[in-house]
Amino acid sequence: MANDGPVEHGYPHLETVRAAVTALYRRLSYDTVRTFETSVLPVDVAFCDTDDLYLGAQRVAHELVRHYRLPDARLIVSFREMRYAANVELTAGPEYFVELNDRFRTHRRDIGAALAHEVTHVYLHRLGLSFPGVRDNEILTDTVTTYLGAGWLLLDAFREDGASSQKLGYLTPEEFGYVLAKRALLFGEDPSVWFTSAQAYSAYVKGRELARRDGQEPPLTAAGWAGRRRYARDRRHAPAGPPQPGVRYAFSPDGGGRLRVSFPCPTCHQRIRVPVRGRVRARCALCRSVLECDT
Repeated sequence: MANDGPVEHGYPHLETVRAAVTALYRRLSYDTVRTFETSVLPVDVAFCDTDDLYLGAQRVAHELVRHYRLPDARLIVSFREMRYAANVELTAGPEYFVELNDRFRTHRRDIGAALAHEVTHVYLHRLGLSFPGVRDNEILTDTVTTYLGAGWLLLDAFREDGASSQKLGYLTPEEFGYVLAKRALLFGEDPSVWFTSAQAYSAYVKGRELARRDGQEPPLTAAGWAGRRRYARDRRHAPAGPPQPGVRYAFSPDGGGRLRVSFPCPTCHQRIRVPVRGRVRARCALCRSVLECDT
């Protein structure tokens, strides 16, 4: 939790974020991901200053447990002075003890954001899905929280001005915006109407621009003129030429010596390999996206 300290911006964790989306689809399947088409709504996690602190926290935790369809999981929420925003003790269950930073006693509107991350830890623990290393595993948790409909709360907790700052989670604000936009493109929702933080909205807009560019990279037909020209040049020199920096496609021969190109699916980022023969329609086996390509 960045509390009145510097907030990192940009996309330093982007490749890990993309790997997390792929891992989520591989573990859950397309059909299960689609069951999360409804995000956590503001009314579900609203927390008024007049609400009882502990009863209110338990109510919000229950709503998040319900969102993740963990009917037999019970979260016991407490508060204490600590360095991080929150912590959950991952056990066999069904009870999980969550500790929230004392700061949330007076910043109650962000309790839902902190609990969203911790409930996702429980969800991933039960799925048996994790990344090696604390840093990458926390990035996985933030990514899954956002992609499955609760992470907009984490982004909305980002506030920054000349005198103070606050950010929850391990992703940068722009990375939260990127994952949120990938979800919005998948389900056709507009999460921007839920933001109470102007800085969160700005980060979402920046992340949305990058998310849209994923679907405009060659060999996809939506690629722009400059990208198509570079792709054609790289194709002429393939496969003898070295991999080019700044591009996500790669050429290689198949067993018969014919040229193929591989590129990441703009939805789930699993690599797709298709023949180089002009117009091709590809279907991602993982997320079922149908992609129009000009190879």
